[in-house]
Amino acid sequence: MIDKAEKKLKNLAVLDDSDCDELREVNCSDPRVLLAVERFNLKQFKSVLFLEYLTPVNGSKANECDVAWRFRSKRDKSWRKYKDFRRFRFEYGEDCFYRVEHASGWHSGINAKRLFRRRVNGTRSAGNTIVSKAILDDEINDTILSTGSEADFKEGKYLYYKRGGDYCKGMNHFAWSFLCGLGEAMYLKRTFVMDLSMCLAAKYNPSNQDVDGKDFRYYFDFEHLKDVASVVEEGEFLREWKKWDQKHEKKVSVKKVVSYKVKPKNLKKDNSTIIWRQFDAPSPGNFWFMVCDREAAKYIERPWHALLKSKILLNIVAEIGGRMDYEYDAIHVVRGERVKNKKLWPNLDSDTSPGALLEKLEEVVHPWTNLYIATNEPSYNYFDTLRSEYKVHLLDDYRDLWNSTSEWYHWMTRLTRGRPVEFDGYMRAIVDTEVFYRGKIRLETFNNLTKDCKDGVGYC
Repeated sequence: MIDKAEKKLKNLAVLDDSDCDELREVNCSDPRVLLAVERFNLKQFKSVLFLEYLTPVNGSKANECDVAWRFRSKRDKSWRKYKDFRRFRFEYGEDCFYRVEHASGWHSGINAKRLFRRRVNGTRSAGNTIVSKAILDDEINDTILSTGSEADFKEGKYLYYKRGGDYCKGMNHFAWSFLCGLGEAMYLKRTFVMDLSMCLAAKYNPSNQDVDGKDFRYYFDFEHLKDVASVVEEGEFLREWKKWDQKHEKKVSVKKVVSYKVKPKNLKKDNSTIIWRQFDAPSPGNFWFMVCDREAAKYIERPWHALLKSKILLNIVAEIGGRMDYEYDAIHVVRGERVKNKKLWPNLDSDTSPGALLEKLEEVVHPWTNLYIATNEPSYNYFDTLRSEYKVHLLDDYRDLWNSTSEWYHWMTRLTRGRPVEFDGYMRAIVDTEVFYRGKIRLETFNNLTKDCKDGVGYC
């Protein structure tokens, strides 16, 4: 990448290099400005893949320019793009090329942020308007697709799972069951009917109560799912189904399947418009994932590639990384309820004490490095001892990223038509974990910090 920037500089050498006076007042549209920024970024931010630069614009002073770009971390395995815009101050050398004299921090180039702005259409918030100072991501499209015309609906083939015992279970359980249903739909070459409403299990909530009324799009990338799989939202589907049956004497053909024991391969040749699986049996017969157990597991593949984390949550991850200039080390410290259970985790409390952590970190992490701590430790000040050696960052240091003026908040209230949304425990877990994964050096609790087993004594 640096070689490419150097080649661009050589190609620009045909510009008049006999007189540098023209550079005294920085012309932000001069190609040499952007090349100087590219060279600087490539040397400064080695963990970042720069995907696209936008045309620099004037900063607040004559020798400043604001520059915007799209990027992703080299440690991010997805195709997603994120945004940054920074302010640069320039000087010039005898070769008549600009050099970056000073670069400000994350999102400092406020005159360049308008390059990312777009008109917000779709769902309106309470009060009939959407008012936001946030930069809304123009690459998020979480709208609900229509099934099309009546004829399109009738010609379609659908797999519809009735809500079962999976509701209000943990997110690992949800994913295992949801991807079973989606995998069966793909196997049968049918559109999967999706209930976007979710129940968040008690373990993710401070109240220790299950919380209903959540939305799939709070946590997962609905746009990506629509791109890689044939899905339709349940409410839209039921409206079209009802509309058809009210207008036509010949009703939509429906095949009801009352037991998970009916194998997907036995439904392969069924020509009904709707295959409707019921999950009314006692547990575990009311779990969706039972459809994909035993013999069906040999030919139903769960499409894990279809279930990605929400782009709006990963924008928070990118911003946290950006505020640390993309360069940080990370540790994951599991405490919470486990440190109280000495029978299963006898050493966890002492092994994750501030003194023990500092001793371990001194072996592998350089002093005054940015150190991100992903943790479920409820006390914010618990890690204060580490601040004498490291620039400690915790998730709660970034609460402004989900407050009422944030991009995240405005996207959430678009989904809820203005109703406030809590930044809940599972959202925190997603962001904490993803920031941790993007660290240069990463220390895990049960691999690096403690002798205890992840699932307790005897389960290593």
